[in-house]
Amino acid sequence: MSAASPQDWAQVPALALRALRGVLTDIDDTLTRDGAIEPAALSALQQLAAAGLPVIAITGRPAGWSETFAQTWPVRSIVAENGAVLLTCTQGTLQHHFTQDAATRAANALLLQACAADVLRQVPGSHLATDSAGRLTDIAVDHSEHHHLSAEQIAQVVAVMRAHGLTATVSSIHINGWIGTHNKWTAAQWAVPLLCGVAFAPEEWLYVGDSSNDQIMFQHMPLSVGVANIERFMPQLQHKPTYVTQAERGQGFAEVAAAVLAAKGSEGA
Repeated sequence: MSAASPQDWAQVPALALRALRGVLTDIDDTLTRDGAIEPAALSALQQLAAAGLPVIAITGRPAGWSETFAQTWPVRSIVAENGAVLLTCTQGTLQHHFTQDAATRAANALLLQACAADVLRQVPGSHLATDSAGRLTDIAVDHSEHHHLSAEQIAQVVAVMRAHGLTATVSSIHINGWIGTHNKWTAAQWAVPLLCGVAFAPEEWLYVGDSSNDQIMFQHMPLSVGVANIERFMPQLQHKPTYVTQAERGQGFAEVAAAVLAAKGSEGA
C-alpha cells in the first residue's frame, strides 16, 4: 500500500488470510504465460472455487477475448477493459454488464478511434493490439505481446492518449486507453456487491497482479501480492504490492492460492 519494499509472500501471517472472502486477480502474466493459462493457475482456481472462495478476474483485455474464459474458467466473473465490462456465465448463459450506457459507448467509440489513428500517426512503429476487434469501450496498443516498443515510445503513446482526454495505463503487454473514470479499483467496488451480494470491504479480499496497471489496487488493497515477474516494473511503481511471490506468473498465483487455502483450512484448528 506504499512505496515500501514488498515482503516475501512466505512471510504472510495465516491470521491475515483467514478473514478473506475471496480473491481478485489480474490475468495476463499473472495467471498466464505467453497468452495461455498455466496449469498450476488453473488448478489453483479450481481449488479456490471448491473451497467456496470466489475469484474475480479484472483485466485490461477486451470483452470479446474474455468471453471464452468467463465460460470455461472456474471464476465468478471476468471484469474486462479495466472495469468497463463485467462478464458472467450462469448455466451456460453469458451476460455482459456495462458501466456506461449504449449511447455513451457509441459516442466514445468515435473519439477512441480518432485517438487510435493519431497514435499510429504520431508514434512510428506502433501497432494496435491484435485483440482490438473484441474491444467495446477502449483501445489498446501492443508494446510487448507481438510488437516491441521502447520505454520512450510507450511514454509517447501514453501522452497522445492523455492529450485526447483518455485515461491511459500500461500493462505487461499493452497500453490501454479509455474514456471514463472506471479502473480496476472501481471494478472491484462494482463487481463484489453485484456478484456476491455483500458490500465490498477491501480487507476481506486479496489482489494479485504483475505490472504498473495494478498500482491502483496495490495502493488501496491492504493485502496485495505481486507475482515474481513484477520485478521488471518495480522501479516504475509508486505503489508497490505488500508481498511478492517466489514464483512467476501462474505458478506465483498458485503459490498465493496455496497459502490462502492452508490458512482457511486451519481456521478451526
